[in-house]
Amino acid sequence: MIYSLSLENALLLVAAFLIFSHLLGFFLEAGAKRWMAAFPRSVNWGVFLYTAAAAWFIWLVASTDLGEFSSLRRNFLLASIAGYLLGLRYMREFLSVRALGMLALLAAEPLLESAWMRPELGRLWMVGLLYIWIVGGLFCVGMPYLLRDGIAWLSAVPIRWKIASGAGVGYGLLLLGIRATL
Repeated sequence: MIYSLSLENALLLVAAFLIFSHLLGFFLEAGAKRWMAAFPRSVNWGVFLYTAAAAWFIWLVASTDLGEFSSLRRNFLLASIAGYLLGLRYMREFLSVRALGMLALLAAEPLLESAWMRPELGRLWMVGLLYIWIVGGLFCVGMPYLLRDGIAWLSAVPIRWKIASGAGVGYGLLLLGIRATL
C-alpha cells in the first residue's frame, strides 16, 4: 500500500469535497458560473494544477517500489521533470483542464485503495463515483474542450445548474450516511 487511508476517512474526504464545492455552486451561482466558464483557459490555474499533479507524480516515482525497474528510478525522475517542463512549454492550450484530469486520476488511486477488499456494500457508492472521475479524467486529458462545452451547457439553463449542484450535495450526504453506518 502506498497510502494509508481508511475507507471511513476516504468517504469523509469525498463527501466533504462534494458538499462544499456544490454548495458554493448553489449559493454563489453567478460567481461560480463565471469562474467555471473562465477555468478551462486559465493559465494561472493550469500552471498551479499542473505543478501539483507533476509534484505528486514525481513523489510517487521517488517513493514507490519499482521492483526490477528500481535501478532506473533516477532516469524516470529525470524524464518526469523533463516531461513537466516540456508540458509547461508546449501544452498551454486547456492546461487547467488537462491538469485537473491528471489530478482526478492521481486522486482516484488512494481512494480506491481505501475500499480494496472491504466487505461493506456501501463502499460501492464511492467506488462508482471514482470510476466516473477516472473516465472524466481521461476525457479531460485527451479531449479537454469537452469540459468547456459541458460547462457552457450546464450554465445555459439555470435549472440545470441547480439540479447539478443539488445532486452533488445529495451524493455527498449519501456518502456521509454510508460512513455513519460503517
